Amino acid sequence: MQDILKLKEVLETPQNIVITTHQKPDADALGSSLGIYNYLIKTGHKATVITPTDYPKFLHWMKGNENVIVFNEKGNEEKSKKLVAEADLIFCLDFSNLKRINELGDAVGASKAHKVLIDHHRDPDDFAEYVYHDVDSASTAQLIFKLIKLFGDKEQVDSDTADCLYAGIMTDTGSFKHPNTTQEVHEIVAELISLGANNSEVSRLIYDTNSLDRLKFLGFALSERLKVFEKEHAAYFAISMKDLEKFNSKNGDTEGLVNYALSVDGITMAALFTETEDGTKLSLRSIGDFEVNTLAGEYFKGGGHKNAAGGKVEKGLEETVNLFEKIIKEYSSQLQNREKIEVYEQL
Repeated sequence: MQDILKLKEVLETPQNIVITTHQKPDADALGSSLGIYNYLIKTGHKATVITPTDYPKFLHWMKGNENVIVFNEKGNEEKSKKLVAEADLIFCLDFSNLKRINELGDAVGASKAHKVLIDHHRDPDDFAEYVYHDVDSASTAQLIFKLIKLFGDKEQVDSDTADCLYAGIMTDTGSFKHPNTTQEVHEIVAELISLGANNSEVSRLIYDTNSLDRLKFLGFALSERLKVFEKEHAAYFAISMKDLEKFNSKNGDTEGLVNYALSVDGITMAALFTETEDGTKLSLRSIGDFEVNTLAGEYFKGGGHKNAAGGKVEKGLEETVNLFEKIIKEYSSQLQNREKIEVYEQL
């Protein structure tokens, strides 16, 4: 592993760079990727962002979005593998395990390019030569901005780059309401605004740009799919593929849904189960000292943060939900401990 400052020396000459992030990118993943993409382009490098899968339409406003290559879309797999194989550097953002980028992970792992890991998730795998990792950071976008400043290039952050990074920090702190919103977060956000980040517009684009179908789906989920276990202090949504089809749901339409379950008074842990063609995807949230990342790893082949985790299993929706109901009964006593409030939005 090289000192991260030595990366600055490498970047003093033009490099051929690939930037990638985890599957189903959220605002921090894409904001970090396009934030550093715009910075690298501006400082004379050739850069390409490759995402393993598509991402919500409400993130398409970010500068550089039109140049993003989605690996699993038709015709892009071979093109992506070629770019990865020929890269000098590969920036791996907002994930700590190559499995989080699906089939793209094999190509990245096999590439002779030097890898750069910038992330805030726990227990990173040892696959990168340059690592900038901090589990106490609220977001990867925060780390990107700190790294650019560490390189002495703050003046290279224009308004478009600032918008991308602001979006990542805003969403991973739950609009600055979660306990990971530290003094440093506010200071960095203030700097980004001074550099041109349009905070109100970014918030509108992400939170207040809904399709009518999505709003109808939200009402349906709250009225028909929310199940609450008051005694066990747990709640969950179970969303089937038929539910999604009924409301013409697009990628991102379930974003944030699990937090409605967690917001029910008295709930310590919440889950969202979404049926897929090959299994069930889940998102877990908690407050207090209950560690959902441990639970996700033990039962659902997943992981994440202490209070925000996720995973995916090959089991069907009903079987996965039944397992979760057994788990919450087993952990009922721990779920009653709500003395310390800690809520985190992002995986």
